[in-house]
Amino acid sequence: MKKILVTGGLGYIGSHTVVELQNTGFEVVIIDDLSNSSKEVLSRITSITGIKPDFEEIDLKNKQAVEQFFKNYSIDGVIHFAASKAVGESVNEPLKYYENNITTLTYVLKEMIANQVPNFIFSSSCTVYGQADELPITENAPTKPAESPYGATKKMGEIIIEDTTKVTALKAIALRYFNPIGAHETSKIGELPLGVPQNLVPFVVQTAAGIRECLSVFGDDYNTPDGTAVRDYIHVVDLAKAHIVALNRLLNNENKATCEFFNIGTGKGSSVLDVINAFEKATNKKVNYKIVARRAGDITAAYADTSLANNELGWKAELGLEEALASSWKWQESLK
Repeated sequence: MKKILVTGGLGYIGSHTVVELQNTGFEVVIIDDLSNSSKEVLSRITSITGIKPDFEEIDLKNKQAVEQFFKNYSIDGVIHFAASKAVGESVNEPLKYYENNITTLTYVLKEMIANQVPNFIFSSSCTVYGQADELPITENAPTKPAESPYGATKKMGEIIIEDTTKVTALKAIALRYFNPIGAHETSKIGELPLGVPQNLVPFVVQTAAGIRECLSVFGDDYNTPDGTAVRDYIHVVDLAKAHIVALNRLLNNENKATCEFFNIGTGKGSSVLDVINAFEKATNKKVNYKIVARRAGDITAAYADTSLANNELGWKAELGLEEALASSWKWQESLK
C-alpha cells in the first residue's frame, strides 16, 4: 500500500482529496498547521472513510520539523496543498504569502530529494494565465504577469518545481484549478471560510442562509452575455479525483515529461448571474443580491480547455453546476 503525504490535508480541497485517496486504497499522512482549518476535519474524514489518516501538526516554515518528518515517515509521493490563498490578503501582506507559499515549497522539495521521494503533485491555479487572450484556455496559453502576490506564488511555484525536475529525480504534475465549489455528498466536509467569504459560492450560500444580508455582484458591464464575470466552476469531488489520476500517472511512470501541467475545470463558463440562478433552481432558495462597481483585479472571463486532461489523464468532470450548488447548500444546512 503506497503512503502519500498530503500537506494542507485538513483544508477544503485537501480533505476531499484525502477521502478519495483512502477510498482508492492509499495510506495517507496529513501535515497541517491548522492556521486555516480545524482538527475536527480529521474525525469527519474518518467518519466518511472508516480509516483515520495519520496526522502531524507541523508548520512547514519550520525547516527542522520538515526534516524530522521525512526522517520519521517513509512515503511514496506528496500532494502539496499547504498555502495561503486569499487574493485580497496577499495584496496587503505580500511577504506573508511569499514566505508561506514559496519558502515552504522549497523545504518540502529539498526533503523529497534528500529522501528519494520522486512523485509530486502541485496545487496550482488558473490565475497563472491572468486574462487569457483566447478562450477556452489551453495549457499552451502564455502565463501572464500575476494580478496578485497569491497568483505570483503559484506561477513562481511552477517555475521552482519545473527547474528542480530538470536536475533531480523529481517527477511532478501541476494541476491548474479553475474555481472549486461544492461539498462531499455526505455533507461531512465542505468549504468553511473563516470570516467573510472571499469566493462567490460561499457568499451565495451564506446569503441564502441569512448569515449575510446581501450578495454584491461586482460589475454588470463586462463583455459577457449578461455583463457579469464568467468563471469555470468545478465540483471539488471531481477536482479531488483528478489528483488521484495524476498521482497514479507518476507512480506508474506514465508521465511524458518530468514536469507536466494540466487544466482542471469543466470546460464551461458560467457567469455570476448564472450561478445565482442555478443555485435558486437547485435549492428553491432566493438570493438577495445587488449590482455594485467592479472589483480591482477581477478579470472578465476564464474557463478551461480540458481536452489535455481528458485525453492524457483519462479524467473528466462529471458533476454539474446545480449538483455542486445543491451540495454546498446541504453542507451549509449541516452546520446549523
